[in-house]
Amino acid sequence: MGKKTGFMDYSRVGHKERPIEERVHDFNEFNISLPTVERARQGGRCMDCGVPFCQSGIVFYGKRMGCPLHNLIPEWNDMIYEGNREHALSRLLKTAPFPEFTGRVCPALCEVGCNCKDVGGSVTIRDNELYIIEYAFQNGMMEPRPPKKRSDKHVAVVGSGPAGLAAAYWLNKRGHNVEVYERDHKPGGLLMYGIPNMKLDKSVVARRISLMEAEGIVFHCGVNVGKDITVEQLAQQFDCVILCCGAQKPREVRFEGEAKGVYYALDYLKPVVQQQVREIASAPTAKDKHVIVIGNGNTASDCVATAVRQGCQSVTQIIRKPESAYGPEVDYAHAETEFLFGKDIRVFESNVKKVIADDNGDLTAVELSVAGEVQTIPADMLLIASGFSGTEDQNTAMFKADTTGKVLQAGDMKNGATLVVLALADGAEAAAKADEMLMGYTSLKR
Repeated sequence: MGKKTGFMDYSRVGHKERPIEERVHDFNEFNISLPTVERARQGGRCMDCGVPFCQSGIVFYGKRMGCPLHNLIPEWNDMIYEGNREHALSRLLKTAPFPEFTGRVCPALCEVGCNCKDVGGSVTIRDNELYIIEYAFQNGMMEPRPPKKRSDKHVAVVGSGPAGLAAAYWLNKRGHNVEVYERDHKPGGLLMYGIPNMKLDKSVVARRISLMEAEGIVFHCGVNVGKDITVEQLAQQFDCVILCCGAQKPREVRFEGEAKGVYYALDYLKPVVQQQVREIASAPTAKDKHVIVIGNGNTASDCVATAVRQGCQSVTQIIRKPESAYGPEVDYAHAETEFLFGKDIRVFESNVKKVIADDNGDLTAVELSVAGEVQTIPADMLLIASGFSGTEDQNTAMFKADTTGKVLQAGDMKNGATLVVLALADGAEAAAKADEMLMGYTSLKR
């Protein structure tokens, strides 16, 4: 342990953010890294406690705490403080396949379990993780590491979201021959098409995919398994098939009326990203519109922030639960709207009862029930971010149709929509199961 009294000597300092008045006009990432000296201090705050709950990944009294990947957090925090970034990277990559993703979009369950949280606040574990991996990429430390030996086993992974990429990553490290099938034009799944650029720049995803290709993983994009090729056909070609098809089936919200300008969240967010990466020429836009967003999760916040960056005239967020159900903290999107519009855009204890359209069928207003009272507010766009009800019917049918015993499933497809880090953990578990099935044993971490 480099600094025994670090947690008492140094205060918690989180990452900096670009000024709101600047960042709301573009889709560039808004977090700014700390100077190296300050980052070392933040690593030095880790107290190397006797029971490091930060890496436990347990559920305690119904609350999840600790890293589901069981990252060796005290070890690489110590190395950050000591300035030994090479060793910090080696310890990080022992358990974390894609720290550049979790360092950006993970809700930091590790920090929930940090014993230092009652002594000046949790260690900035997520920021420290991101610092290590970005330093490594920027300084030529992330060169391809293909396996030294290959087995004669071939594995197909269907879906290239977090779970699919994790399964492919670990099986390739083990030496198996891995091919990934993705129905979209680019790999990445949720990471590429579901998370806006300001939270996860798409160059970061592309950088990792290029590295995985250099390590021997083959990606087949634009192939819709279940339509272009069946699971049965894949099972004939491969020794094992892992389905990681996600959970993109939206949870339905019922209200009266129909109108143009109503979108489920991913039907809005995905085309925006596709336009940015030049896959399509145009996408739905909130420019100069009054926008209504239904929901209160991360996806709802991403819809709000995207509408703001497109230049909406106003945005209102409809939340079913009472305000008392939430703490005083606000996320990045609400900080931005508070700055721009001078008020909290959230309307609690509310739901949409009816959409109102003009003679052309375009949305013009929404009728709300707010704490039992009916209100009508102008609206040109309604975005439904009410969560997901599971994987698409086609994917369920594919898995149930398997009679070979060679098909596994992982990630959100198996567990329902959840966190990126949990999908990564489940992808790793699927890789271990596949490896054991293929070899009779596994040396992969479970």
